[in-house]
This record gives sequence, C-alpha cells and structure tokens, in this order.
Amino acid sequence: MSEKETIIDVNTLKTFMKDVFIKCGVPQEDAQICSDVLITSDLRGIESHGVQRLKMYYDRILAEIQSPVTKLTIEQETKTTARIDAGHGMGHVAAYRGMELAIKKAKKYGTGAVAVGNSTHFGIAGYYSQMATNAGMIGITCTNARPSIAPTFGVEPMLGTNPLTIGIPTDETFPFLFDAATSITQRGKIEVKSRTKSPLPEGMVIDEKGALVTDSPTILKALIDGKAALLPLGGLGEILAGYKGYGFATAVEIFSAALSKGPFLKDLTLDKGYKLGHFFLAINVEAFLPLPIFTKIAGNIVRELRSSKKAPGQNRIYTAGEKEYEMELERLKSGIPINSSILEDLKYMKGELGLNSYSFS
Repeated sequence: MSEKETIIDVNTLKTFMKDVFIKCGVPQEDAQICSDVLITSDLRGIESHGVQRLKMYYDRILAEIQSPVTKLTIEQETKTTARIDAGHGMGHVAAYRGMELAIKKAKKYGTGAVAVGNSTHFGIAGYYSQMATNAGMIGITCTNARPSIAPTFGVEPMLGTNPLTIGIPTDETFPFLFDAATSITQRGKIEVKSRTKSPLPEGMVIDEKGALVTDSPTILKALIDGKAALLPLGGLGEILAGYKGYGFATAVEIFSAALSKGPFLKDLTLDKGYKLGHFFLAINVEAFLPLPIFTKIAGNIVRELRSSKKAPGQNRIYTAGEKEYEMELERLKSGIPINSSILEDLKYMKGELGLNSYSFS
C-alpha cells in the first residue's frame, strides 16, 4: 500500500456504495446489485471498474443522463433467446437480469442468449460470466462502449473498449474467467493513472497525428475531444497483429448493437445518452455431458498449463481468473485500498447525501 492510500473494510465500502445508489433513487434491490458488481471489481483487483466509478454513476444520475430506476421490457423472445430494452436505467441491473434470463433458458433448453439494448455502463463484464459459472454453465458476456479504439491504420476513436468475457466452470475453487477489453488498455485504467498523474507505457494510445502519447490526464481529455485513440490488442499496425484486436472489437460491436437493434460507433456519445448494448450467452454443460466430467477435464487443462516449463526468471504460470481469485481472498481479509482522489469523491458524496454515519479518514 502506498502512503497515499487508505484501506477501507469491504463491508463498509459495499454498504456505502449501496446507500449512495439508494439516495440517488435506485431501488434497494437494484442498489444491492450495483454495489455488488462494484465491490467485486475492487476485490478482484480491477480498480478501474470498482469504487472509483461510483462518482461517475452518481454524476450521471443527477444529470439525468441515465435513470436510477431500471424498467426492463422484453421486446422479442423465443425459448432460447430474448431481446430486452433496458429503459436507459442502471446497466448493472439490466446486465444482471439479462444473464439471469439467459441462465434460466439454458437450464431448460441447453442454451440461453439475451441481447440488451438502450442500457448504460454495467461495470466489469466478468461478473456476469461468473454468474453462469456459479450455475455450472459456460458464460459469455460482451458490451459495446463509447468510442475509444482506432481501427487498424486509423487514428480516429471509433469502437469502444468492447470487452469480451468467457467464464468456464472447473473442478477447482474458482472458474476459468477471461475478462479483457479488446483494446490494450481501458479508459478506466487511464482514469486511475490520471488520478495519480502517472504516465501510461508507450504504445497504448495514439494522437490524431499517429504519434504515441503517454500523459494520462492529457489523454483523457483528448479521448473526449476525439484527438486521441486507444490502440486495439496487438498494438499499432499489423506487425504485432493489431488487426486481431480490431476484429474482436468489431465483432463485439456487432453482437452488442445489431442484436439489440441499438446505436453503434459514433452514435454512442454523451449527447446521445450512451445507449449501450450488451450480449449474454449461457451454455448448459449438462446438455453435453455430466458437469463433473466436464469440470475435471477443464481443470486438468488449466493445471497442465500452469505446470508447463517456465521462462527463465519466472516462478509461476497463471491461468485466467487465478490472480483475481487470489486477490479477492486477500482483500476480503485486508480491505480495499483507496487512493486520495477517490477518497475525496467518497467524502463529497457522503456530505452531499447526508450519509454521516460513515467515517472516511
């Protein structure tokens, strides 16, 4: 922990976030979902999408950019699929209900696929894929986002960071959980860097002239102004296969926007309300073979990968979700580290909402 960080107990922080949402008009059950998504992000060490985003939701609700009450409407449905309008409410709630419905359909029919439109930022995509693994299923989640990524050979931000998440149950105490943006870095991670005025490594962001830039506060403003763009996975050009990240980001855009009949690319802007689209897929393993057989094979695969020959100087190989699981165990005991900038946000919301029972030093 750095000298500028404060440790806050997990339950205290989660309850505070829930109370903030309730004070902003989010119904209690929905506030519980929202706070659980955020605290899960912090527990797993994904600071970009945890409590540091609370002020963003607070500001957007107060500015009426999104509704605190999430009214879901099923616009089209079959036994295995559904398309839902989220009423521009809380993205966390829309996503939770979307994956919940996908799991329900998969339990009965083997697979369930749900597209959600007219939604908002929903936190970490991995949360919803893990809902499926908790039910003994494979879960896939993706969402589009406001323009950030430039296409290969371009400099204009066109695609969102567009995460693609895959959760697979294993016979271990945690699932295989791959949760990643299709850009090299995420806007949220730049926000974290900007709060501490830390530079980005070179090769993550380009400006409108195609130059690589690293100053995080400048980058955040330039992204908003359309004068900088994140690079897709693989990086600049084709040498390190940046076109692969570009392709994945485009596929996520199509799944999220086309299946939900929603806006896309440059139409996902603040003045148009960030009407995001999400896609959820649940696959019932039991529709293929008994779950214990599948999870044993999946477990053997990840264990064999971890036990393979290590590079010089490396003592350990990880599989997706392993580091996050270990971080969660640690932070459940020790608490969540909060930097001074986020702490000021918490104090501000506490004062504005009259949540005086909380003490943040």
